[in-house]
Amino acid sequence: MAKLQPVLLSGGSGTRLWPLSREAYPKQFLPLAGADTMLQATWQRVAPLAGTAAPIVVAGEDHRFLVAEQLRQSGGMPAGAAPTILLEPVGRNTAPAIAAAALQAMAGGEDPLLLVLPSDHVVGDPEAFRAAVRTAAVAAEAGALVTFGIVPTAAETGFGYIHADMERAEPADGVRKVLRFVEKPDEATARGYLESGGYYWNSGMFLFRASRYLEELARFRSDILDGTRAAFGAARRDGDFVRLDAEAFAATPAESIDYAVMERTDAAMVLPVDIGWSDVGSWSALWDVARRDADGNAHHGDVIAVDSRNSYAWSRRLVALVGVDDVVVVETDDAVLVARKDKVQQVKDVVARLKDEQRSQAALHREVHRPWGSYDSIDTGPRFQVKRIKVKPGAALSLQSHTRRAEHWIVVSGTARVTRDHDVFELHANQSTYIPIGAKHRLENPGDEVLELIEVQSGDYLGEDDIVRYEDVYGRT
Repeated sequence: MAKLQPVLLSGGSGTRLWPLSREAYPKQFLPLAGADTMLQATWQRVAPLAGTAAPIVVAGEDHRFLVAEQLRQSGGMPAGAAPTILLEPVGRNTAPAIAAAALQAMAGGEDPLLLVLPSDHVVGDPEAFRAAVRTAAVAAEAGALVTFGIVPTAAETGFGYIHADMERAEPADGVRKVLRFVEKPDEATARGYLESGGYYWNSGMFLFRASRYLEELARFRSDILDGTRAAFGAARRDGDFVRLDAEAFAATPAESIDYAVMERTDAAMVLPVDIGWSDVGSWSALWDVARRDADGNAHHGDVIAVDSRNSYAWSRRLVALVGVDDVVVVETDDAVLVARKDKVQQVKDVVARLKDEQRSQAALHREVHRPWGSYDSIDTGPRFQVKRIKVKPGAALSLQSHTRRAEHWIVVSGTARVTRDHDVFELHANQSTYIPIGAKHRLENPGDEVLELIEVQSGDYLGEDDIVRYEDVYGRT
């Protein structure tokens, strides 16, 4: 098999899995179907095929440190290699994202096979998936643009379908010509697809040579390719991050790879696969792939179910289900969802209302992750706010000041190096300090364990936008 370059698409907000998945921390960064997050599981699934190639990840600017940290924790990178993280200044759907990845893959003079994978899907049989990739590689090396069609198990109306050419004798490798892509059907049409055969769920996974994709994109949507080339050519490179030029990329038309290329090209092929696939597009889909007890209940966390059946619960505190059937209960630090399992698609309407009302729960968890660690707003009231702050070893917050609030810091564990105007000093467990309004200050963790402290803010305004940054190692000044 030719050199394989994994491309992990890490966009999307995952609103249908609210309140666990949110705009600032969407589902690909959550451990929804195992100990690894979905991004980590996607990389681990493809790593045995990658050889010396580290993944190219296409992600939003706001998620760059989450991607980098989760892949670092995941491990499995080839010796001496590191992932390349392509940063989109604005979402433009999959056709430009994959074009940018293809340009990156070819930047060193190679022309590898691109294995394009959404990073928020579940594959229950990783070995079958890898075998399918090896099979599809033969057609991809010969110039085909191969997609993977999921053998349907139900008349699903939430997926697009791929109609494969079943008239010709089945080829030895199982890769068939694509006749057409079909939009999400109604239930009667979906049942007809299952009865007639030859229709497969559109998985959104692809395998093709980088140059072949760019050739076909140039044929059908040269405006997308031109815009992406301009954004890539003017990109800023910062370590493992490649920041696509904001102005050029924003001017690039937003389009999916299906509409831009796959529905138009005569080189589209499909390999039907049965790999235990799910896009985990709703809480009911997560129940489908979860391990269930004798009563059909699946749960994560501290859950007790009494006289309840076919329900799903995700909890951080104790949740008790009593006398309920076919419900979903999701409990987080700042929100609780209770829904009938057959109505969970309407969760997106809840998120839309939260956005209309400009409520923070649409985008943020109570615990907010930052490149240096995280903060958790554990209490708030008139003129005060209490946060639990965690700073990773070796990390540092920006040198900053506030115009309307003062801060009190109490170290719980670890070592804090504090800059306060012209003073620099260290604090240890059970020690504290005071940061007056207007003082230039910085918090650092010089130790090798996580620094935890309690911060008490006081003032007439406590918003996160009351920050003046003077220096920042993460480029946020």
